[in-house]
Amino acid sequence: MKRQSILVLASVLVFAASVSGDMVQGINMDFVTIGNAGNAADSTGYGSVGYDFSIGKYEVTNAQWNTFVSAAGAPTGIPSSAYDGSAYFTGDQQPTNRLSWFEAAQFCNYLTSGDKYSGAYNFDNIGNFLNIDRDSAVSAYGIAYVIPTEDEWYKAAYYTGSGYTTYANGTDIAPVAGVETNYGQALPPDGPWDVGTGTIEQNGTFDMMGNVWEWNEVITPTSGFSRGARGGSYRHYDYHLASSYRGDASPGTENGNIGFRVVEVVPVPSAVILGSLGLTFSGWLLKRKRMI
Repeated sequence: MKRQSILVLASVLVFAASVSGDMVQGINMDFVTIGNAGNAADSTGYGSVGYDFSIGKYEVTNAQWNTFVSAAGAPTGIPSSAYDGSAYFTGDQQPTNRLSWFEAAQFCNYLTSGDKYSGAYNFDNIGNFLNIDRDSAVSAYGIAYVIPTEDEWYKAAYYTGSGYTTYANGTDIAPVAGVETNYGQALPPDGPWDVGTGTIEQNGTFDMMGNVWEWNEVITPTSGFSRGARGGSYRHYDYHLASSYRGDASPGTENGNIGFRVVEVVPVPSAVILGSLGLTFSGWLLKRKRMI
């Protein structure tokens, strides 16, 4: 009976560590869980992630962005040109757009801590970006909200559970433009549609193909400073949506076809918790052995 109690406790603790609410700092966020930790990379070298994580079901919307700005103030920093744009497409449920990588980072910090300067992305008190430290953010706040790494983004889009597909629809066939997803200037007037309008993708997301490019954390090696972007946009073509295509831009770029989605990172089921459970279970076995 005691053994059963210990195993049930272990299950409850692991489950609790992976659960997150949808309301984060007053902003309604929907996530899908990406499991199969430790999966192999694709032949391209991308997609291997050694932990479970959750990624935004949708691109961050203007409504979510505006709630953040109302609560925390508009993102600030130097150079000012990296923080001074307003969305070109302004519908509440359209993906927020024309924002820099730095601004996306401050949104993620706000979700993490309630402070746009505190979280996984370290800024000084006037908004100059310093560095990324996910581990410290998880340690300080329990959960960190971040821009996806390139591997996280790639896995969420293209991983099937046993391999990879060319497109996020679970196939090697391009989606139908303007029906399944928004690309190739298929819709009049040209622009991103409301998130969730098209067809759900293989891992439960929407619009990882088209709509707007999505920032990721990687610094592209050819530039040494540009940040990665994946997925194509309403303006771009089927090959931009494919797993083989990597985009990038200066992190200060503000463009009407660039947005982002958020990843939620929680502690891996704590080595302390699991170790404690292991010691308890080992002690129980030892005690049983001595009683025999």
